[in-house]
Amino acid sequence: MKFVDEVSITVKAGDGGNGCMSFRREKFIPKGGPDGGDGGDGGSIFLEADPNLNTLVDYRYTRRFNAQRGENGRGSDCTGAKGEDMVLRVPVGTTVVDAGTQEIIGDLTEPGQRLLVAQGGFHGLGNTRFKSSVNRAPRQTTQGSLGELRDLKLELKVLADVGLLGLPNAGKSTFIRAVSAAKPKVADYPFTTMVPNLGVVDVGQLRSFVIADIPGVIAGAAEGAGLGTRFLKHLSRTRLLLHLVDMAPLDQSDPVEAVETIIHELGKFSPALTLRERWLVLNKCDQLLEDEQQAILDDVVERLEWEGPVFVISASERQGTDALAKEVMNWLDERELRLQEDEEYAAEMAELDQRIEEEARAHIQELDDRRARRKAGLDDEDDFDDDDEDDEDGPEIIYVR
Repeated sequence: MKFVDEVSITVKAGDGGNGCMSFRREKFIPKGGPDGGDGGDGGSIFLEADPNLNTLVDYRYTRRFNAQRGENGRGSDCTGAKGEDMVLRVPVGTTVVDAGTQEIIGDLTEPGQRLLVAQGGFHGLGNTRFKSSVNRAPRQTTQGSLGELRDLKLELKVLADVGLLGLPNAGKSTFIRAVSAAKPKVADYPFTTMVPNLGVVDVGQLRSFVIADIPGVIAGAAEGAGLGTRFLKHLSRTRLLLHLVDMAPLDQSDPVEAVETIIHELGKFSPALTLRERWLVLNKCDQLLEDEQQAILDDVVERLEWEGPVFVISASERQGTDALAKEVMNWLDERELRLQEDEEYAAEMAELDQRIEEEARAHIQELDDRRARRKAGLDDEDDFDDDDEDDEDGPEIIYVR
């Protein structure tokens, strides 16, 4: 199954059935009067969040959906049947956007949550509706109204408490394998992670959180380099970011420069996302002696002027990973308690979430516009990476809940 996190679809609700013009004609009943029934309402289209779905791949090829039309009214005061509603199931975490106005129609964040995206047409009235003391043989009817037609953009953002951030080969996939049951691909070359992976981290009885691993970000990602920033939007709903850094890179690169690269690209994608709580995690400490570990740790903290939490771990050897998971769980519990007790803090976090959503959508829309201009020959930028486009041989999903 391919991982698809953005699709465009067209939905057309059913038209309302027309009213009927009819008069009662029976033996021995002269002038029976009007008996034309109303039409039926058109079917509406709903989106429903299904926890069993992980991707929008079902809407990759079938992109137009039409709900059933209401039946026309009939004689003998028979009302037309109502069109059946259509329910389209999407993964939990799907945002629905009007493609024309870029207005957010709704956000499906709870299993079973349902959202009306196209209202069915209203039924037409039969001539029975128009009879009166002065109009005993009405010949007026009304047509059913048209069902709503909309072009929609569906955006999937994975729902996770914690997001992993870092350069390719920083050990993010190894870390998520160490702390959860997720088994993403791990290899000794960069970009082994091509799609987001989710894992559930258990830290005790009835205590767990969800962690998300996204593909690595490289310098220039905000302009489309590498895998670009199309997957950074999945971090917009996380509560905490774990920034993994390779302490002993094979190319002898500077860990501080690796941190600054990610922060720079993160800021270009969404300045508000840099304000999200972020912890620094220095990985692969098993490849260094203790005094070397301490020297690198002190150097990184000093040069970055880092004031937040710092952890030194080895994901491959599972050294320090359990302690980090417990610290994350405690922080999430304290945050939840503070949200309930401190209204000012809750409002501040809600505002930050909204800013991240808006900035992420604006950035992705800008990249889409640039890609469209480039395809139309209106943009001469040769360095723009167009690898985000859907293709037949895209990466297969290794998505774990």
